[in-house]
Amino acid sequence: MQIEPRHAGGNREAPMIDQAAASEKERRLLDSLRSLDSLLVAFSGGADSAYLAWAAHRVLSDRALSVTALSASFSGHDREQAEKFVQASGIRHEFIETHEFENPSYVANNADRCYHCKDELFDRMEALANSRNFHSIAYGINADDRRDFRPGHRAAHEHQVLAPLLHAELAKAEIRWLSQRAALPTWDRPASACLSSRVPYGTAVTRELMEKIDRAEAVLRSLGFRQFRVRAHGELARIELAADELSRGLAPEMTRQILAGVKQAGFSIVTIDLEGYRQGSLNSLLKIK
Repeated sequence: MQIEPRHAGGNREAPMIDQAAASEKERRLLDSLRSLDSLLVAFSGGADSAYLAWAAHRVLSDRALSVTALSASFSGHDREQAEKFVQASGIRHEFIETHEFENPSYVANNADRCYHCKDELFDRMEALANSRNFHSIAYGINADDRRDFRPGHRAAHEHQVLAPLLHAELAKAEIRWLSQRAALPTWDRPASACLSSRVPYGTAVTRELMEKIDRAEAVLRSLGFRQFRVRAHGELARIELAADELSRGLAPEMTRQILAGVKQAGFSIVTIDLEGYRQGSLNSLLKIK
């Protein structure tokens, strides 16, 4: 049987979901997790990692611990959402600190930035696993992520980090449907990436720039927008809004409020991108190099 789930704040059509196939994939996922002695889960608070954290908790209980990394690239909103999920789901959870901004290779923001981020994350998780006697580490890459540029997956491979959702061949839409079935509040959460992903490759990422982007995105959130990005090009903020929210953002009075708020956040020039929100839009620049 196929259904079309409500899509979560993006600009693409939601694909049809084969419920039986998705359920079978979930069964395989739970079986694979059940076979583990114990597990640390990298948990960002997004739909994928939240579903993985829930699944690990379901079959491993206290032998699973979800870990959220705090750094300058993790927005205050994302931390709030992670905390809400932990409270609602009852998963075992801890925050840890990562220090990727102390690594010049990360700050340089070349095309391999995500590799250095994940390398730092998995270093910290390995240290925690060794001190707490956890036997495995996992993160929430899914089957659709193979279509995009994902240097962080190389770091996961080097650290022997498990990819249970990918191994079960679960796609994003299936994860959202299974999360909805499990009554997880993250099932329709818009896609979210670290704040550094808002900066073009080759432009240094700094704590100060992250704070400015975070403030600008908080303005859009306060105005009721759901799926968006503030891309930072020097003093210019290029705003991407989801296709179903773009016309609202272009209404004269709303545009005035956006401009005023984002300028107050620290940007001198503000523009709204007429192509709208595209996940990983800055990755497209790599294709012309």
